[in-house]
Amino acid sequence: QVHLVESGGGLVQAGGSLRLSCAASGVTFSYYAMGWFRQSLGEEREFVAAISRSGSTSEYADSVKGRFAISRDNGKKTVYLQMSNLSPEDTAVYFCAARRTILTAPISRVHDDWGHWGQGTQVTVSS
Repeated sequence: QVHLVESGGGLVQAGGSLRLSCAASGVTFSYYAMGWFRQSLGEEREFVAAISRSGSTSEYADSVKGRFAISRDNGKKTVYLQMSNLSPEDTAVYFCAARRTILTAPISRVHDDWGHWGQGTQVTVSS
């Protein structure tokens, strides 16, 4: 059974940085593409970033491109989201997601394509 646990959220001032981590268990981690989504109060969950099984390919939402970086360590079964130059608009609960795919599958930004989710970690950016 896939189990995802996020950590690293917290309160940060605008312009600051945070690094989120998501540790996976119960999986052969390298079989899964990994992603981050976020959900603000009253809003739908939205795609933030995702990375391929090997880590060779990644995609970002336009709103975070150039500020966020996703990476993974298959040996540690962990995916990271380095967030820089944060703004209050980045305030949300951030969710880690996993999607079992073939090696050459394109990265999906569609919420329903991702079959496994963590419980989320709150990120609050103060102005």
